[in-house]
Amino acid sequence: MATASTHGPVKEHPLAATAVLSVIGYVLVIGTFAGVLDIFPPIDDGTVLLLSDAIAVVNSLALTALLVGFYFIRHDEVRRHRAAMLTAFGLIMVFLVLYLWKVGGGFEKEIVIEQGQFLAGYAGLIRPLYLVMLAIHILLSAIAVPVVIYPVVLGLTHTPAELKETAHARIGRIAVASWSLSLFLGVVTYFLLNHLYSWMPR
Repeated sequence: MATASTHGPVKEHPLAATAVLSVIGYVLVIGTFAGVLDIFPPIDDGTVLLLSDAIAVVNSLALTALLVGFYFIRHDEVRRHRAAMLTAFGLIMVFLVLYLWKVGGGFEKEIVIEQGQFLAGYAGLIRPLYLVMLAIHILLSAIAVPVVIYPVVLGLTHTPAELKETAHARIGRIAVASWSLSLFLGVVTYFLLNHLYSWMPR
């Protein structure tokens, strides 16, 4: 996934680099949710809605790039695989900024199923199903952080030949599976919350 062959601290200690970057990511997310990191400017309700739509688009593009990248490596197209995976990773960085800005400067949403909406009579089943999908999405997003960062770090610091001697492919497959499912569930819950049913600020 990379053409670099030089030595350096990141290449020699990819697990440590992964740990540092993962901790930074966790601190940003947890700090924003806890209100400890008050670094995002307040935004109005319209901007929150706009960011929600933008996040769904970014996640859909990231999922597409991720699956395309997996397809490429299955066909031994290393350069295209590298480009697709770095595109997916870049899009996730964009998502992180937009999402934290939405949460830190605006608000989160809670699903509301109103009478007359699709299968509203089964709200007692739909709402728990939505919450389960949301929980899996959040859990996988949290778990995927180091699992995604590690193969990216390896890919950026090793040549394709060197990568064969690392856990890049094995961890990469786990990253693709967890990351893809997380993104997919994120898009599904977005559609349910914003287009099929209603919501209220949480």
